Amino acid sequence: MHPVQGPLNLKFGGGVSETILNPVVLLAILIAGALICFWPRRKVIGAFLFASILIPMDQVLLIGSLHFPMLRILILFGLIRIVKDKVRSKAKVFTGGINKIDIALILLTAFVAINGILLFQESGAVINQLGNLYTVFGVYFLLRFLIRDEDDVTHTIQTLAYIAGIVAVVMTYEVATGHNPYALLGGARAANYASLVAREDRFRAQGPFGHSILAGTFGAVILPLFVGLWWKGKRYRKIATLGIVSSTVMTVACNSSTPVLGYAAGVLALCLWPARRWVHVMRWGVAVTLVALHLVMKSPVWHLIERIDISGGSSSYHRYMLVDQCIRHFGDWWLIGVKDTSVWGWDMWDTANTYVATCDNSGLLPFLLFLAMLVYGFKYLAKARQRVRAEKKASLFMWACSAALFANVVAFFGISYWDQTMASWYALLAMISALALVPKSKPVAVPELVSSDTISVFSLPAEPLTWVDEETLSRESSEPSELPLAWHQINRTRI
Repeated sequence: MHPVQGPLNLKFGGGVSETILNPVVLLAILIAGALICFWPRRKVIGAFLFASILIPMDQVLLIGSLHFPMLRILILFGLIRIVKDKVRSKAKVFTGGINKIDIALILLTAFVAINGILLFQESGAVINQLGNLYTVFGVYFLLRFLIRDEDDVTHTIQTLAYIAGIVAVVMTYEVATGHNPYALLGGARAANYASLVAREDRFRAQGPFGHSILAGTFGAVILPLFVGLWWKGKRYRKIATLGIVSSTVMTVACNSSTPVLGYAAGVLALCLWPARRWVHVMRWGVAVTLVALHLVMKSPVWHLIERIDISGGSSSYHRYMLVDQCIRHFGDWWLIGVKDTSVWGWDMWDTANTYVATCDNSGLLPFLLFLAMLVYGFKYLAKARQRVRAEKKASLFMWACSAALFANVVAFFGISYWDQTMASWYALLAMISALALVPKSKPVAVPELVSSDTISVFSLPAEPLTWVDEETLSRESSEPSELPLAWHQINRTRI
């Protein structure tokens, strides 16, 4: 018997047949767009994130056969801002130059689009993939352009704390009443917002997001960032507290297991700070343990996924089957993906796993590029932490950002970011790129003990932030002194 296939309207992304746009939302978008175009750069981060996350994706402008959710309209304003700044100040899109995270993301998005077009070979697939390219590149390039240094990173985290506070209030109201205020906007999913899904006699709140799991995951994976803000200094304690409380409320209110696992992963990573020097040993220990379990267990080691049920009534068996069927059908998807996974079993069309979805929809190469993006994220944060290891607060902040990335890695096993959650994900990648920038040495005063006429070159001119390759970074860190490079050019003469 042929298994029931997934919804046909999702074949190329689905979409409404007419414009559904509330006048209040339109006004908010126009105001946000004006702020994005004309506000100071750092404030634009807040304007974009507030509008992109708090406005639901079911508000859609239809132009011909092209669908423009409000996120895509915001991207258009963002591109205008990038062009304006480049014309006026020659500002770079990739501050410090393009890095390996940028390359991995660009190649990943490009190959996903190419493989999707080759797989279906229909005009609908071309339109769908062009829309995906516009969305991913637009959001990431804009955030990469806006977030340039550690101060921008701090401002971004503060913005996320305020957003989380607003969403937490909405989700709390949902749990108490069973109704989502976003239903009043009358979007394409207004019926879903008006009547929440319940699990084990508890409502699953979702706020402005496309699903309750995505709402909870958004709150769960940004928790470590707020802890890092707390560690950063007393001046950030109040806003950090707001973020921590809001993240916790969102994780609980969604009544889903995936956000709880992401939340727990972030907390675990934060708690491993005292054992940070043994992380490589722990990584190998986990790998060896999984291999050993696979050899002694009757079922494959990924069968352990089925045993995870935190919220009660979780679809952990479905998550296990997604991984199992993906591995068993490697020969079907490895080149450019497969058209239909519903024939693999019941509900297999619902690829609620980012790793599995990347494999099934796009093939092996995009999957490897996605893993490379995660690996380089951890590497850049580790090198940034090594650079500031003498400053405990700065080092703790880098560790917290690594914990946030790890929380996302775990959450990806239970969901794909197909709604505005992608904005917070690309913001994290942009923050990692900004933190990995290495400032060149600043001018220093000449010690009185050294005669100025014996110095060939003592200080370097101040330079903007730039990328330093791994070999240069390791070579400079091995120097016997922490003084700028020019100090070693002092002639050994009279004192």
